[in-house]
Amino acid sequence: MPSSFSMFLDSYLDVWRNSSLKGMKNSISQEYKAREITDGNIVDFGYEESLNGWEQGFKFAKENNAEWMINVITVLPLRDDETMAILSATLVIQGKKLDTANLFFQTFQKNNKNEWNLVRSYIEAGVTNVSTFINTKTNLNKNNIGGSLYDK
Repeated sequence: MPSSFSMFLDSYLDVWRNSSLKGMKNSISQEYKAREITDGNIVDFGYEESLNGWEQGFKFAKENNAEWMINVITVLPLRDDETMAILSATLVIQGKKLDTANLFFQTFQKNNKNEWNLVRSYIEAGVTNVSTFINTKTNLNKNNIGGSLYDK
């Protein structure tokens, strides 16, 4: 995997952890498409709706002095110019982690300027057993069966 994606992903996660709407806007393609599943309800949305969602989430985090807890579960190169990152994210408010998290299957692609942008997402919102995914990642890495191509 090219180091440029690793550097981009680090920067992207910093933008997220810092609740930077401007930074997130610069990371998302205007052709972005997404699907989110919450309690069995399916919502498809695009670039503008995504920015509205990030704005609300970042506002909530800032108002509650919350910290983003983001885990990279795995990174999968799909094509020369396309990579998927599977992430889990939740908030920590006053030192207490929320009981639920969201799982993000995010596909990034290089644009015509050779910069990485988020182009597609599939999101499972409100997952209660996300620690199972993180433990699976750890076990897979220990057994050399699979695991992340992007371990820190």
